[in-house]
Order: sequence, then structure tokens, then C-alpha cells
Amino acid sequence: MGAQLEVATFAGGCFWCMVEPFENQPGIEQVVSGYTGGHVVNPTYEQVCSQTTGHTEAVQITFDPTLFSYEQLLEVYWQQTDPTDAMGQFADRGDSYRPAIFFHSEQQQLAAEQSKVALQASRRFKKEIVTAILPAEPFYAAEDYHQDFHKKNPVRYQQSHIGSGRVAFIQQNWEG
Repeated sequence: MGAQLEVATFAGGCFWCMVEPFENQPGIEQVVSGYTGGHVVNPTYEQVCSQTTGHTEAVQITFDPTLFSYEQLLEVYWQQTDPTDAMGQFADRGDSYRPAIFFHSEQQQLAAEQSKVALQASRRFKKEIVTAILPAEPFYAAEDYHQDFHKKNPVRYQQSHIGSGRVAFIQQNWEG
């Protein structure tokens, strides 16, 4: 248990829907919903939703790479998103919902770029893979009511998860 923990940051639309796929993987210490990539310090949800802060909703994952590698996190990430839609994810539109991988090291950048190239080469999608790969910027945890939203508000979470089109997209493009 002397492993050095690492951090990964992923944006894939509504952050409520990005927590659960990661949290139960081995070696995941914490998944925090928040905001990154913008120019306002410590933004609120209302500010981010206004599309004026430059932030995107994201999750920041603290993990033990000896138990679950960054490459494995990338595999989980891709399977939660529509990597061909740069203007949002599913029913959620705008910059605050854009898909992006925010790398924290040169190793993460290389792994993310390689996984993006591999996904494009797989021809799973007819359109171009447009998910941005960007240097990590300050990450601001979202308000408490957004943390573990799927546990605190399971009905509203399922409405969003299914109603946004995310579940159907994942089933159609990633499962089976």
C-alpha cells in the first residue's frame, strides 16, 4: 500500500452521469464533480450554466495506478461519451458540457492521445473523434448537492441519465 496516488480529470457532459462509472472500479479513492478550464475563480453552478465562465463540468478522480491504470480510466471514459460531439453531450449543449480529457502529466497526455488515435482507427464511429485533450487547469469542486448526486437523488439522476439520451447512446455504440 505504498503506491503514489494520481489524479485524472475528465469532462463528458453532465458531471452527475460521470461519477458512477468510475467510483466502483478498483483503486479509485475519490470521484469529485466540479468545474475546470475556465477563467473565473471558484465558479458557482449558476455561473457555469450561464456559459460565460469558460468552465466545463468535469470529474476529478483520485486513483491508485497500480490497481487501475490511467489507460483503464481512459477506456471507461470513452465509453461514457459521444466522442464525435464537440458542442456538448447528448441533450446537454454548450461549452460547459463539452467532452475533454485534462491531462496532469506528459504520460497522461501521451496515453490520452494514443487512445484517441486508436478509437478513431477502430472505425467504431463514422465521424471524427473530436474530444479535446488539454492540460489540466485549476479544478473547483462543485457544490455539495452535486456530489454523489446519483446516490442522493436517484430518481432525478435516472431521469437525467436516461432522458438525456446517454443510456441509449452507450447501449447502441458501446455495448455488445
